[in-house]
Amino acid sequence: MIVTKKLISVIIPILNEESNIFLLFSELGLFIKKNSFNYDFQVVVVDDGSSDSSLKLIDVNKLLLNCSLKVVKLSKNFGSYNALRAGVKFADGDIVTFTYADLQDPLELINKMVLEIEKGNEIVIAQREENQSKFFEDFFSRLFAFIMRRIAIKEFPSKGFDVVMFDEKVKNRLNEFPEINSSITLQILNLGFNKSFIGYAKSKRNSGKSKWTLKKKINLFTDSIVQYSSFPLRFISMVGILMAFSGFVWGGYLVFLKFSGSIIESGWTALICLITTGFGMVLISLGVIAEYLLRTLDASRNRPIFIIDEIIETNYDK
Repeated sequence: MIVTKKLISVIIPILNEESNIFLLFSELGLFIKKNSFNYDFQVVVVDDGSSDSSLKLIDVNKLLLNCSLKVVKLSKNFGSYNALRAGVKFADGDIVTFTYADLQDPLELINKMVLEIEKGNEIVIAQREENQSKFFEDFFSRLFAFIMRRIAIKEFPSKGFDVVMFDEKVKNRLNEFPEINSSITLQILNLGFNKSFIGYAKSKRNSGKSKWTLKKKINLFTDSIVQYSSFPLRFISMVGILMAFSGFVWGGYLVFLKFSGSIIESGWTALICLITTGFGMVLISLGVIAEYLLRTLDASRNRPIFIIDEIIETNYDK
């Protein structure tokens, strides 16, 4: 009786990573070659609109992988999370995991996560315990994690996470319910199912520059809060109630002074402060509501979250 090995799909989103391709494929190839688990591997590289020589270098170095390779080329840059969704859609594995071209996340995590899957867990979250990134990046990650734990997803790791592993059941749910304007890692964390957490130390980026600009980080923060929490709406409601109550109290106080014969001094400064604060809160409230409405509009348009330009497959013969 021939026993078919299970397949692990390793999804790697790339955007202008030509300086990392050789080392990435070399390290992956060595890891797969010495893999002690009874699994076969498939690497799924999703090109998220690269404009450099990344695709050419992938073709040149593909034999270093020691496994089958599938390259999914997107028609333009759709963002790393949508690139990961494309990878999940076209991954053939019974088990799926993510890694990244900068090699900040050790490949040995795959072995540790497989052990957790074999224990019956359907999702494994690799949470950061140490982070050698720059101060600003580390601060943003910690602040983001703190806010998410407070108002959205309580089990969000305190120092953040990027790497996950999940089984075929979770893969099918992700393909069945793709979310627009949403982080796929947060969606996985929020799905439920049996999950476990393991810790690791995140290294410095091997080469090149991070594609996570400040603008992208702000967009991620906004999307995550709006997608997974109604706190902003409730907050502006509470502020509105407090301001209305303060206005009634202030008005009552002025009426009391008028009928008691007290002299009311002109208070233009206080009046202007109240007006500007009030209008400011109104505009902020409209902005928050607009963020929710914008995402509802995007969802109603039903536009694809990614568009495939080409898929190139290379089978590996042992």
